[in-house]
Amino acid sequence: MALTYSTYLKLEELLALQQPLSDGPEHDETLFIVIHQVYELWFKQVLHELDYLCVLLDRGDEARSLHTLKRVLTILKVVVAQIDVLETMTPLEFLSFRARLEQGSGFQSFQFRELEFLLGAKNPAALDRYPPGSEARARLERRLAAPTVWDAFMHYLKGRGLAVPDEALKRDVRQRTAPMPALHPLLIQIYRTDPLLASLCERLVDLDEGIQEWRYRHVKMVQRTIGGKHGTGGSAGAAYLATTLDQPIFPDLWAIRTEL
Repeated sequence: MALTYSTYLKLEELLALQQPLSDGPEHDETLFIVIHQVYELWFKQVLHELDYLCVLLDRGDEARSLHTLKRVLTILKVVVAQIDVLETMTPLEFLSFRARLEQGSGFQSFQFRELEFLLGAKNPAALDRYPPGSEARARLERRLAAPTVWDAFMHYLKGRGLAVPDEALKRDVRQRTAPMPALHPLLIQIYRTDPLLASLCERLVDLDEGIQEWRYRHVKMVQRTIGGKHGTGGSAGAAYLATTLDQPIFPDLWAIRTEL
């Protein structure tokens, strides 16, 4: 059989994956499913790109690293913009099928947890949400033990001959990326003397800000839709999501702004 647009994209399988559970079904449940399936596809692509970014940094390829970061940032803009579509669903429209979600929750998205781990927001306790032996848990265990984007950046700077502190190169990669004041003189030197490296730092700041923007819009969308109610799956809903705000993933790149 000749390859076609439909067979290449497996459209029959793809379009069969939207299966509402509500009676009728409720009109807005299809939108809810499509939006979240698209989110997961974008998360898959962002993980793909950030893994490639780590490879590029290891190779010392600044040009492709900047290009890859630009692609990720563009994807993040689309991810945030999708919230505008989801917000066309009113609270009553969501309530018409919400009970059917039972314990299902976006809180359980293992790909988003992978993304957090890859960016440095590691939390070993997150593994407890996934059954031992499951593929989701295995993926998170690998991410927990692997270096982050920030670790890749530190080793890239070392490869450029810069005096990166040993504590930045030999840190426990299973821990959340934490502020490291010993790095600040080097980062300030980069900003003052190396425009190319400074541009790469700024793209990382853009990435950090893009993730924070996504978190903020997500909080406001949840507040708009269910107010202060608990989320599905037993999460604290907007109250939990609000605790994730203003937690930069590359804290040293923000801290040096008061020192420049």
